[in-house]
Amino acid sequence: MSRVMSNQLQKLAWMIGVALVLVNPPVLAEDSQKPISKISQLDDVEKPATSIKQWLAQSLIQITGVKSQTTGKGIEVTLETNQSDKLQLVNKSEGNSYIVDIPNAQLRLPSGDTFRQEKATAGISEVIVTNLDANTVRVTVTGETGAPQVELFDGDEGLVFGAVPTVTTTQTPQTQPTPVEPQPSTETQPEQPSAQGEPEAPIELLVTGEQNRYRVPNASTGTRTDTLIRDIPQTIQVVPEQVIKDQRVTRLRDALLNIGGVVQDGGFGSTSDQIGIRGFFGDGTFGGSILVDGFKDGRGGIRETANVERIEVLKGPASVLYGGVQPGGVINLVTKQPLRDPYYNAELSVGSFSTFRPSIDISGPLNSDKTLLYRLNSVYETSDGFRDFNQDVQRFFISPTLKWEIGKATNLTLQFDYLNDERPFDRGFLAFGEGIIDTPLERFFGEPDDVRKVEEIGLSYRLEHNFNDNWKIRNAFRYQSSDTFDYRAEPVRLNETTGILTRNFRSNDDYEENYTLQTDVVGKFITGSINHTLLFGVDLARFTSGGTQSRLPGVITPSINVFNPVYNAIPRPGLDELTNVVRNNQDRSTGLGIFLQNQIAFADNLKLLVGGRFDTVDQNSTDLRDGSESGRYDSAFTPRLGIVYQPIEPISLYASYSQSFQPNFGTRVDGSILEAERGTQYEVGVKGEFLDGRLAATLAAYHITKSNIAATDLDNPDFLLPIGEQRNQGIELNVAGEISPGWNVIASYSHIDAEITRDNDGLQGNRPANVPFNTASFWTTYELQQGDLQGLGFGLGLFYVGDRQGDSSNTYIIPGYLRTDAAIYYKRDNWRAGINIQNLFNEKHYLGANFGRVAIEPGAPLTVIGSFSVTF
Repeated sequence: MSRVMSNQLQKLAWMIGVALVLVNPPVLAEDSQKPISKISQLDDVEKPATSIKQWLAQSLIQITGVKSQTTGKGIEVTLETNQSDKLQLVNKSEGNSYIVDIPNAQLRLPSGDTFRQEKATAGISEVIVTNLDANTVRVTVTGETGAPQVELFDGDEGLVFGAVPTVTTTQTPQTQPTPVEPQPSTETQPEQPSAQGEPEAPIELLVTGEQNRYRVPNASTGTRTDTLIRDIPQTIQVVPEQVIKDQRVTRLRDALLNIGGVVQDGGFGSTSDQIGIRGFFGDGTFGGSILVDGFKDGRGGIRETANVERIEVLKGPASVLYGGVQPGGVINLVTKQPLRDPYYNAELSVGSFSTFRPSIDISGPLNSDKTLLYRLNSVYETSDGFRDFNQDVQRFFISPTLKWEIGKATNLTLQFDYLNDERPFDRGFLAFGEGIIDTPLERFFGEPDDVRKVEEIGLSYRLEHNFNDNWKIRNAFRYQSSDTFDYRAEPVRLNETTGILTRNFRSNDDYEENYTLQTDVVGKFITGSINHTLLFGVDLARFTSGGTQSRLPGVITPSINVFNPVYNAIPRPGLDELTNVVRNNQDRSTGLGIFLQNQIAFADNLKLLVGGRFDTVDQNSTDLRDGSESGRYDSAFTPRLGIVYQPIEPISLYASYSQSFQPNFGTRVDGSILEAERGTQYEVGVKGEFLDGRLAATLAAYHITKSNIAATDLDNPDFLLPIGEQRNQGIELNVAGEISPGWNVIASYSHIDAEITRDNDGLQGNRPANVPFNTASFWTTYELQQGDLQGLGFGLGLFYVGDRQGDSSNTYIIPGYLRTDAAIYYKRDNWRAGINIQNLFNEKHYLGANFGRVAIEPGAPLTVIGSFSVTF
């Protein structure tokens, strides 16, 4: 429906409503004894309003003007009408926006039906007053870092909105753009009277709900600008901070169980995050699909969640914004940022397998005018795991952040993080026939002292400057390094008749460094009646890696009987005895990306997203064993085109086309670098908002093809081969939000039809490894809102992953599983105590496979975690 037709229908509906009121006007109780039920015959008439409640409202009140002026603390917006005392007011919050609906009024402005003011004052980015429908006016005040506090006053010229930027400090703080639900204030008064005289006492608002912590309406990952998810023509799912806390998540892969079509891929001996999206997997290094605050994260260990505010997952190709990434999508870890008000939180978790995990999260200002802010997150973790080995998990993480507001238009953020992680190296289970070997869950097929050690460092800055209300620039840099070492008895081959597993002592010693520089310019402007949000950016990245792999001479020593294992049959050799070097190399890669994107709003309900990126990647590899060198230069243009149409406000229909470009950082056994991978996706879907915007859902269908795919060379597992082309197509459904006060839910379903469509080694027609046909998740919590047990909450989760092929040759099946989780907690004042149970029914299950048939990672059995936290 066109905007013109929509306006005409609204006018027609309003005229019909006025005519009916004139024929049979409603009578106010204070003016007459006639009962209001006199208008009951309207049930037989086709109504232009959208609910009975609107028709039972008083006669429509005209608002003939809107005025705005700044005050010492914020802004005042006046709705000019001579009947302000009769306006009905209902409020709610969505993200950074405070919204007031007036269901018995219409806006009648000389300049049109909408009043809009961008960058209204410091801390308030936008004010919009518009006709929501034929009977309702909506006032939206959007804050820069959170929903502002809003008071209403009855002035001489009409209804006055006093808006003050605020951060809620009585609850766990949220940083932009996580939703913050303010309560009507009774303390903050505008510092100056408005032009129409001294306001009267604040008008009490009807509060329609508490803070919605499970729904995040805005995301930056999809456009590199803060954009409503409903306006982005691709699927975006968010795991907000509250879900991470309610589930007591400490591993990224556990948080991603809430996202449909996202599964674990092996995990390199349970020591690394290797995640697949829509059936495509990154290797966890510079070419992977994990981002940290928009930077590609090249580290190969387990990501820490202690400083993660939320996890945004963009489905489908994202090369137009981030360069070389997988076509399945990207996972962006958005970190916690400094707060303007003091915040101190300490937490302790203890539980199964001797788990002990204390953490702190503190923040606040460092000076009196709050221009220098800090935040510090730190955690220590130890546990002995559920498998039979001598090594324990020892983990320490710290991340300080400093933000300096240099001026009203400029700020600088500095961030540092350090991780030291030591844990058992555990290849897991073995394939046996067409399934998995049936041995006790705790049985280990390596040697008890197998270990991997990881030390990671990250350092970044972000400089932002606003030229004016419409144009700003961001310059950011990130350095990260990863130093890893492992020593293990590597499984090689299982004799299924005798049960003898041949192994080989091996050690990797690797080092990686990444340097990334980003510069973005964002501008908003209008051409005629069309609104534009323009993004221009340049990315420069340099990646260096090097390492060795040493082996004990002789491939089949020491062997072990998997049904009756005897460990330490021979002494573990020293590192100097591992003389057979099969890898000693140094790789360098330099990439340059230039991109342009335009978000075009032809009307409030019709938006176009168009963008393109040009990348160049120069790769060089040196084999230090013989001095031989190889190199490769790739360039690519990756476009994206999408459209969003909203036939009614709560519904968005969208379609998009996008491409991906992924340099192959792996090598063949002969040392040559693989050709770059390319991907193409078509996606259509519908996004909806329900229950007055408290609940959001997305239904999507997609088709992706990827060529020049790199896969493990089964004859030489440390090297790769291009297996040709893969086609994945499927459907997804996700839901998140608040059903009613205290009752929250996040759920998803994904179906993936994946097939290797072209291959030179006989794999054509096979299903790729680790890609389930179906995944589903459901997590819900309910917290009592009143009474003696107010603050008592319960949680229940169901996480399903279907059957998967264990290798690309399709020789065995990894069975599906259904994991059931539960939680109970109690909150009072500034403390919280809870118990989380993972895998409640102790189901034996497997997370994924690496390297064919000899490395299948098991999932944890029944796990109980108790936690206690206190906030000041």
